[in-house]
Amino acid sequence: MPEPFEIFADAFTVTVSAWGSSMSFQLREAHPEATSIKQPERLGTVRMSTEHLKAMVFILRRQVLQYEQSQGVKCDVPTQVLSQMQIPREDWDVFWS
Repeated sequence: MPEPFEIFADAFTVTVSAWGSSMSFQLREAHPEATSIKQPERLGTVRMSTEHLKAMVFILRRQVLQYEQSQGVKCDVPTQVLSQMQIPREDWDVFWS
């Protein structure tokens, strides 16, 4: 059995296929040079069934909405970040409404 881990990640990759899903967590360079773009360092990958991934997404969304409501805050993502992830603002707003 692998050792439990606790990490900070500021990037991720999700892959969904007919065989299951995987989420890789990554860490970007703290002070990147403007002249060279380095790939983030992969910290680890969690593999699961696609059904498990879908259930996780549902639970995560519900918990974030509950947190926002209980604290009276809105944890929004800048439009520039959404654009980098190719998520239209309209889709984002519908998902989180």
